[in-house]
Amino acid sequence: MNDSAAFYLYGIFPAPGPQHLDGVGLDKQPVHAHRVDRFTFLYSEAKQDRYLASRRNLLSHERVLEEAMQAGYPTVLPLQFGLTVDNWQEVEALLIEPYRDQLTTLFEKLKGHREVSVKVLWEMEEELQQLLAENEDLRQKRDRLEGQPLAMDQVIGIGQALEQALQRRQDRIISEFQQVLNPLAIEVIENDTLTDAMIYNTAYLIPWDDEPKFSQQVEHLDLQFEGRLRIRYNNFTAPFNFAKLED
Repeated sequence: MNDSAAFYLYGIFPAPGPQHLDGVGLDKQPVHAHRVDRFTFLYSEAKQDRYLASRRNLLSHERVLEEAMQAGYPTVLPLQFGLTVDNWQEVEALLIEPYRDQLTTLFEKLKGHREVSVKVLWEMEEELQQLLAENEDLRQKRDRLEGQPLAMDQVIGIGQALEQALQRRQDRIISEFQQVLNPLAIEVIENDTLTDAMIYNTAYLIPWDDEPKFSQQVEHLDLQFEGRLRIRYNNFTAPFNFAKLED
């Protein structure tokens, strides 16, 4: 490859890393591997100065890493989307020299492990109706107010009571997931929820061969809540949550 071309970087593998790559990355460019020191980088030729973080581009970035993992190279440090460099000397100066020890430590942590994630969504209106059906006191308070001119403190009072009861209900669901799934992981990262309907968004680092057991527990939780929840389980992804370098 022409040394003057810019490179788009996807991730880092312990050397020797992937050797025979058939996939394409961003801009439909062939993916290559290049070794720097004890590390191997996946890259393609960058055709843009800056890359828009569109869904298509993000999925292309992730697909390159996942294809390499599926090809037999599961230990990878995924790099942040949009990272381009002008030459390999820049890579060595900016990534290798300052972070060599951290990179080595992260590889040791990730070896033999995988990231999985669980997102839990609920239907708030349905949960509210079920809450009222189960809580006679709250239901009676609400029913007494229906059809009457309400003072502001009454409106606020019943609203706060319902909000607090819903929060307790949500907390119980989250606690159940934590109690069942957290003991199966060596590290857990709880991320921000992405929508109003999402109540739980968590990544787990688990032993690679323990995924079937983890998946089974997710299925048991789904059955336990009798289909009330929508559970999105991703059992194969590059470890974006557990491969972060500290400044």
